[in-house]
Amino acid sequence: MCDQTFLAILFGPCAKCKREKPLRTVYIKAEPLTLCSLCVELMATEGLQENETLASLKNEAESLKGKLEEERAKLHDVELHQVAERVESLGQFVMKTRRTLKGHGNKVLCMDWCKDKRRIVSSSQDGKVIVWDAFTTNKEHAVTMPCTWVMACAYAPSGCAIACGGLDNKCSVYPLTFDKNENMASKKKSVAMHTNYLSACSFTNSDMQILTASGDGTCALWDVESGQLLQSFHGHGADVLCLDLAPSETGNTFVSGGCDKKAMVWDMRTGQCIQSFETHESDINSVRYYPSGDAFASGSDDATCRMYDLRADREVAIYSKESIIFGASSVDFSLSGRLLFAGYNDYTINVWDVLKGTRVSILFGHENRVSTLRVSPDGTAFCSGSWDHTLRVWA
Repeated sequence: MCDQTFLAILFGPCAKCKREKPLRTVYIKAEPLTLCSLCVELMATEGLQENETLASLKNEAESLKGKLEEERAKLHDVELHQVAERVESLGQFVMKTRRTLKGHGNKVLCMDWCKDKRRIVSSSQDGKVIVWDAFTTNKEHAVTMPCTWVMACAYAPSGCAIACGGLDNKCSVYPLTFDKNENMASKKKSVAMHTNYLSACSFTNSDMQILTASGDGTCALWDVESGQLLQSFHGHGADVLCLDLAPSETGNTFVSGGCDKKAMVWDMRTGQCIQSFETHESDINSVRYYPSGDAFASGSDDATCRMYDLRADREVAIYSKESIIFGASSVDFSLSGRLLFAGYNDYTINVWDVLKGTRVSILFGHENRVSTLRVSPDGTAFCSGSWDHTLRVWA
């Protein structure tokens, strides 16, 4: 999302020509190198065969992409909404704001549920990270970060720690205790370090590892205890804005989306991209796995949400209406997978029937754009965060 995109230009000696110039980080066999743009171009041309140019190789890559699309199209025999024609339509249902969480002094940028289905962590442009009791709306913990724009936060699976980060380029982990007087900042542990802003973070299935996404165009897997980089993921051509871990407990894959309009599925063990989808027409702000793990949804600045089936290796549904002209900032599925909740920049939340592709409800309440949205672990409610400084729990 363009409002949350920041560029950090590094100046210094180039690792190859040693001249003081603006630098960019490139990765060769997973090793980072800071090079000037001239050296990057020269390295790109090294190893070219006779009569080969970068332009001819780009054309060849485009041609191969076209052939892949043709093969995918041969398998595209029926649309999802056609298969779902015999499925009963959803009846009318009413969802209301049941709780409003007030306390942030600026835009709410991210939130996450604790596995106990009761507590919520949220982060904001005001530099604060707050842990809430969603039942009582009480604040249980608050941390002031050293920078504003805390764009990412996550609850550890055990509920005993939170992670957060943003414009400080770091992911910091804070242990949570029952002692209200304890200074949480003193227990802070800096786990991950990127070369640009942190846009998303998520614990794996244990408290010991954390996945991060960054404006430097990479994702990374870190060991929480040692702060060691376990695996890095390179493939996006621009800022990575979002990620989501596969739902199965033994799952070793995650999906990421970014400013290059691509959604990419990664193998955490090898660091390789195993599937890539490029059908959006603008930045992908949010990705979320279907509860079974066989598909995922994405929300984009092109005002559409889309669903991709990993087994069919293609897009299977587009959720859009001509009247919707604002970008989708956040998406999540209901526990059954029948509903897709999507928060938009026009202050609304649209609820889509996943099978039929129709909008079944539109929720009003926020007074500025909806920036984040998550369904609770038990599926009984969902929480949305907004630039109006509040979070709302809906059920």
